[in-house]
Amino acid sequence: MKRTPILAFLALFAMLSCSKGKPQPFQVIPMPNEVSIGKGVFPVKGAALAVDPALDAPSQAAVAAFAQALETATGKALKEGDGGFSFTLNTALDPEEYTISINKKGVAVEASALNGFLYACETLKQMLPVEIYGNKKAKADWVLPCATIHDKPRFAYRGMHLDASRHFWSIEETKRYIDVMATYKLNRLHWHLTDDQGWRIEIKRYPLLTEVGGWRAGTMVGRDWGSNDGIRYGGWYTQNQLREVVAYAAAKGITVIPEIDLPGHMVAALASYPELGCTGGPYKVWERWGVAKDILCAGNEEVFTFLENVLYEVMQIFPSQYIHIGGDECFDGDAEPGRPDPWDVCPKCARRMAQLGIRRGPMAKHELQNYVTARIQKYLADNGRKVIGWDEILEGNLQPGATVMSWRGTEGGLKASALGFDAIMTPTTYLYFDYYQGRERDKEPLGIGGYVPLEKVYSYEPLTGVPAGAEKHILGVQANLWTEYIALPEHLEYMLLPRLCALSEIQWCQTDRKDYDRFNASLDHTFGLLDQMGVNYSLDSRGLVGLDRKPARSAADLETYLEANR
Repeated sequence: MKRTPILAFLALFAMLSCSKGKPQPFQVIPMPNEVSIGKGVFPVKGAALAVDPALDAPSQAAVAAFAQALETATGKALKEGDGGFSFTLNTALDPEEYTISINKKGVAVEASALNGFLYACETLKQMLPVEIYGNKKAKADWVLPCATIHDKPRFAYRGMHLDASRHFWSIEETKRYIDVMATYKLNRLHWHLTDDQGWRIEIKRYPLLTEVGGWRAGTMVGRDWGSNDGIRYGGWYTQNQLREVVAYAAAKGITVIPEIDLPGHMVAALASYPELGCTGGPYKVWERWGVAKDILCAGNEEVFTFLENVLYEVMQIFPSQYIHIGGDECFDGDAEPGRPDPWDVCPKCARRMAQLGIRRGPMAKHELQNYVTARIQKYLADNGRKVIGWDEILEGNLQPGATVMSWRGTEGGLKASALGFDAIMTPTTYLYFDYYQGRERDKEPLGIGGYVPLEKVYSYEPLTGVPAGAEKHILGVQANLWTEYIALPEHLEYMLLPRLCALSEIQWCQTDRKDYDRFNASLDHTFGLLDQMGVNYSLDSRGLVGLDRKPARSAADLETYLEANR
């Protein structure tokens, strides 16, 4: 009988211990670079919160957003004071580095700047039930496992690209895109704002760029190159809207890099101001996909005045160090077979080449493009900015200080780094998210072609082939999402996810931390997280194909299908 109270106490203790709940399996993406999981848990519901007053305002706002998400999900307010969550400034850490120490009494977070605190909060959120990404109270085991985490990214530049020219995305849709990027610790949004098919950025000095260039009379239907749906299509962002997106992204640790593609991919601008072209027009905003031959006239001094005026306004909107100037496919026009490139036959361009001492020949137009790039590069440098261009800007003599974005495979980045130029790796072969991710194309939404499944994305190693000693020139990695065939947000998100999750581990994780099997197993947690966010994603990795998630064919049936469609 004397043992009964002790047994009752032990039973009560066991019940209370169990009531604390069971922590989630550790399924954080991208995987932190140092993690040690211990025994025990810390209950977060209604915990205390202490924030170091030395944190700057953006960092305090980031912590407040985390606290609000926790309060919403658990249904209980956090208390001010010690003995729970503590967020402390540690200036010895790098700007994107953070540490987390969790024991049964609390959670200690240290970082030196906004991004470090943001990433710590994202790691904590992914360690909790997925309902923390929702917007209502949820019954769940609101505990964190005892653990220590020390983490920082492998690459400084961790980008994702969004094409708003071929199809236009609203401000809210763009913010959702940014939300997904922030969840997986990306820090650069490359925003493609101008192209042959539409000009999306308000330039007050040139109002016709949006009044005319922001709209096309119709769009080709599917892959029928001679078709046109006859439906006027377009849209553009005011400068205030652009600033709103820039501020929204900055609060989430993301810098927005605008792209004004030049001197090619400029038909929307030429339709607005035809005097800027070699022929004088008439031009119209392109209604088909592909690459136009028409290009800004490099022999016309007014073109440089135009570009400098445009870029001046761009710089007033976007504080990013980098401005992307495109430079791709200037001489790859596929719409008019047999028509010479305008620069090859333009008298003004010929005079410019003569003035510059450029000899006629196959490289002449590339050297003329070098001249255009160099002038714009100098203008931006005089205003404290740097240029990024697609890897075509390497053809000829690129001026020091430019950064090369390697898209036509990895060769451009390898060449750039060997020559001492900084480079960002974004090869079609691994990181073009407009390419199909499933092999059963009859079940997939219409796409541009190619095949880049999730596992292939994950397999990419950015430093392969980089010359010894040149590794420092590989600033980082980016994936691109062009939207010729993507007109709806659910399709956009389907193409983005979960491939962006694989991208995040390429960008963030040291090579010894990457493990596809571990990553793939973690996706179930990510899918629940994305459901809470209301974001669409592909389930091809789970055998469900297409937007309507049809079951994949059996291996034998797939071989038969592929053979029939080769």
